Amino acid sequence: MQNFYQQFLSLKGDPTSIACGMAMGVFVGITPTIPFHTLMVVVFGFLFKINLTSAYLGSWLVCNPFTIPLLYLGEYQIGRYILGRGESELVIREYSFSALLQLGWDVCAPLLIGGFVLAVLVTVPAYFLSYRFISAVRKNESHEICSADTP
Repeated sequence: MQNFYQQFLSLKGDPTSIACGMAMGVFVGITPTIPFHTLMVVVFGFLFKINLTSAYLGSWLVCNPFTIPLLYLGEYQIGRYILGRGESELVIREYSFSALLQLGWDVCAPLLIGGFVLAVLVTVPAYFLSYRFISAVRKNESHEICSADTP
């Protein structure tokens, strides 16, 4: 987490671009489209002209080996609820897009719908938190530089 923090603080660009990148990366990272995350981050980054590094960091922050099982199970349950399906146990042995497709539409539909809903819900706060954080850090750094220049 310390490495993530340092990388985030060292990003170049304006806070809006960095926050948009982080939010887009979080959105992509939450969706259950693992083999396409990097491609999606790059394509969306160029399309929307946002900070690609920030987008990649956002994607990795929410989608990493520690969070994937929790995300997928949560997304599946959200999707089942939205679709009006009852409770059922989901067992995923491999966390890849092709393995999920092999589980069939009964699993993929709730997973994709739940993933999209969760991504939308988390993306907006990710933008505002990132924007406020990077703006505050940069403001603090500029005060430190100004106070170091004055005798």
